[in-house]
Amino acid sequence: MRSIWRTLDRGLARDIGLVCLADALVGVSYGAIAVSSGFPLWAPMLLSLLVFAGASQFMFVGIVAAGGNPLAAVAAGLLVNARHVPFGFAVGDVFGRGLLGKLAGSHLMIDESVAFALAQRDADRRRAAYWVCGVGLFVCWNAGVLAGAFAGTAISDTDAFGLDAAFPAVLLALVLPSLRDRASRLPVLLGVVVALAATPVLPAGLPVLLALVGVVAGAAAKEPKTLEGAR
Repeated sequence: MRSIWRTLDRGLARDIGLVCLADALVGVSYGAIAVSSGFPLWAPMLLSLLVFAGASQFMFVGIVAAGGNPLAAVAAGLLVNARHVPFGFAVGDVFGRGLLGKLAGSHLMIDESVAFALAQRDADRRRAAYWVCGVGLFVCWNAGVLAGAFAGTAISDTDAFGLDAAFPAVLLALVLPSLRDRASRLPVLLGVVVALAATPVLPAGLPVLLALVGVVAGAAAKEPKTLEGAR
């Protein structure tokens, strides 16, 4: 652990610290929203420890609180976390060879820790950035959720404090980078249109699943181009 801290420079440590602080504030929002929506005090804490995926946790709470089926909420959360599969191939070298390191490393594999790791060219700095960011975010996120959960017992209307904006803000932050790629705009925009159109007529959770038609459309649009390039 000491060698990891020695590998980090002051600038990188500062950037990681700022991200941890921001995630702690989002964690406060999540904990408060979950408890004020009717979840028991322990539920957001347990999800944060075992799942540790902010977007999926927000989605689960949002769907169930809106009256949706918990199974649909779990399915939607798994779909959001499907991006972790390519993440694992991209940063698998930082986990080490031991089983314990791989299990711990995969649990800490979130957008921020992967982004910091991939931004480093040196292998030692990649490993240091990943683990410091992952552990720091795990501690700060769970501390924020704990504080927010207790605050949620005293806040009856989280909308009045703007905490309800945290969930869509998290999802928007995940979508925006993909809009830079022209090929990704069609599936993203189509998925948004389908989800918005289905929301008034379908139970909570199902519109998110139907938004997958955007992925199918994107794959169908790429296939002719791939065949043309092969020719």
